[in-house]
Amino acid sequence: MIKLRSILFNIAFYLNLIIRMIVLSPVYFLMPRKKAFAIPKAWARSNHWLMDKIVGTTFEIEGLENIPPGSYILAPKHQSFWDTYALLPDLDDPVFILKRELMQIPLFGWYAMKQRMIPVNRGGKGKVMMDVITRTKAEMATGRQLIIYPEGTRKPPGAEPDYKYGIARLYRDLKVPVVPVAMHPGLFWPRSTTLRYPGHFKVRILPPIEPGLAPDVFFKRLIEVTEQASDELLIETARTNPNLPLPPTAQKRLAELQAAGV
Repeated sequence: MIKLRSILFNIAFYLNLIIRMIVLSPVYFLMPRKKAFAIPKAWARSNHWLMDKIVGTTFEIEGLENIPPGSYILAPKHQSFWDTYALLPDLDDPVFILKRELMQIPLFGWYAMKQRMIPVNRGGKGKVMMDVITRTKAEMATGRQLIIYPEGTRKPPGAEPDYKYGIARLYRDLKVPVVPVAMHPGLFWPRSTTLRYPGHFKVRILPPIEPGLAPDVFFKRLIEVTEQASDELLIETARTNPNLPLPPTAQKRLAELQAAGV
């Protein structure tokens, strides 16, 4: 049944994406940039509905009151394609720093360009990164919210944390709050597989880390608060979804936490 539901969901998910992009493109590209973002937000909501009705996966968000007004950096855990779009309906005017190659994908790249997403050459250094920071500052000055994944790439639930120091540089240079986000969508929408699992999980938006700390102090605090919340949610999610198949990384982390008496 899980395989069948996964197949049906994947078909519906991609049809939903392609049809919306084709049918709504004339409207999207004629609308003002910020108003046009209502279309991707509606797409995200429709994906949540599909996950619920086809797969049986639901979620809830805790801590929306922790989101500050104006500009800030949202720093979520990154485990799945799910978390690239899931929070869009709850954000005012988000901007992503994207791999340059994504901007070259037909339709998707055009959608991203209209929203003034910021392309980056991952291998670039020096002037390339300075240009990215300059563009990011310009977008943030208009009140936008930067979404950046501190670990850089998707990690399986429970995996050893591997935070990249780049977020500390952005924190120093942009001088805005950083809002950590803990969640485990990778337990239900794992990377590198087409299977989707039913169940319920929480997204926990943590209190913002205000600007002004030394970058090293900020970086340590970001890791500590995010990983503590991630461990708490991992325990809770495993307990409330007893039939959920856990990946080896999650099993290992749960065993470590149990041994530590958590």
